[in-house]
Amino acid sequence: MNFLLSAAFVLCWSSGFIGAKLGAGSASAVTILMWRFLPLAVILIIIAAAKTSWRGLAVRDVARQAAIGVLSQSGYLLTVYYAIQLGVSSGTTALIDSVQPLVAGALAGPLLHQYVSRRQWLGLCLGAGGVVIVTKADAAAGAGVVWWAYFIPLLGMLSLVAATFLEGRSRTQVAPAVAMTVHCLTSATVFTGLAISVGAAEPPAELTFWGAIIWLVAMSTFGGYGLYWIILRRSGVTKVNTLMFLMAPVTAVWGALMFGEPFGSQTVLGLVVGLAAVVIVNCGDTSSTKGCGRDTDKDEASRAAKCRA
Repeated sequence: MNFLLSAAFVLCWSSGFIGAKLGAGSASAVTILMWRFLPLAVILIIIAAAKTSWRGLAVRDVARQAAIGVLSQSGYLLTVYYAIQLGVSSGTTALIDSVQPLVAGALAGPLLHQYVSRRQWLGLCLGAGGVVIVTKADAAAGAGVVWWAYFIPLLGMLSLVAATFLEGRSRTQVAPAVAMTVHCLTSATVFTGLAISVGAAEPPAELTFWGAIIWLVAMSTFGGYGLYWIILRRSGVTKVNTLMFLMAPVTAVWGALMFGEPFGSQTVLGLVVGLAAVVIVNCGDTSSTKGCGRDTDKDEASRAAKCRA
């Protein structure tokens, strides 16, 4: 089950970069994002009204989820879409975002008091090396793209890392459906406001635009974004972020097949290195059956002490 969830997460999250590329030819980033989240927010609110999962939630809990939504959806997606709009390939954008696991892994100890083993550190560093290999090849092929465009996805990466740790420090467990509803409503408000302010609220009539919207809602939001938080709560920060290393090569292959984006031997090498990183981290987590690998354990200090022993 964990393997199937991980595979589905990698595929669905990668689809977001492809969907952004599909819509980039017919509308601006804020227009795509507005129409991705506005109808979705309305649907989720109607569904949420019939649920009882909201009972017991304080205003503080809802406000925290809104802040997480601003960071993990609004901030992250705006930078990704804007970078692609500037001409950065979907594969390159995913590769730059893949630096996230190293940052999250480095901060997991001091911020969440989670134990990160030496084997996990090795996997994280190896994965970062794979990202560097592929990024160099893709960046070299990105002729005509302004140099600072490659730094924009870094801002999105930091935004998602911040959202991950804000969620990790929360003492209240919020149902995934409730969290997604708050996040999407927040994003719909942010992107609608931005689109109206810049005069980009009116959607184009092209079928490709609406096809991209359906793609993004079904695969990227419900699939990728929903699975991100499910796996985060089941397996913890280090493991879920290690899977992010696979987004870059998967998106690069997907982009090459759909859009003819460059895909050469260095990308293949990066894919192999990224897979090796995931294997190393997962093998280092085999002790979870003995109680030492579950990042979702509430008593993190006790768990870390047991693992060190």
